Amino acid sequence: MEREDIQRIFGKDINSKVAVQANEIKHLHADVEEMKKDIEEIKKSLANIDKMLSEAKGGWRTLMWAAGAGGAVAAFALTLQQFFWGK
Repeated sequence: MEREDIQRIFGKDINSKVAVQANEIKHLHADVEEMKKDIEEIKKSLANIDKMLSEAKGGWRTLMWAAGAGGAVAAFALTLQQFFWGK
């Protein structure tokens, strides 16, 4: 077959397939760009969550320390009460 015959037979098919593929590539590129933006938002959210958990961890430590100190003071007060005013 001659080159002209090949182009005549397959030319329209090949061109339409290339156009479809180019269109699909554009859509894929747009999807990838959108996913990049979403990933950046997710990274920011995770950083905020990490910060909040770190702050909560410090808050729980302070609460446990205060509860322990309060329990020790209460135990000491009850011991004194039993020693001086107990039966």
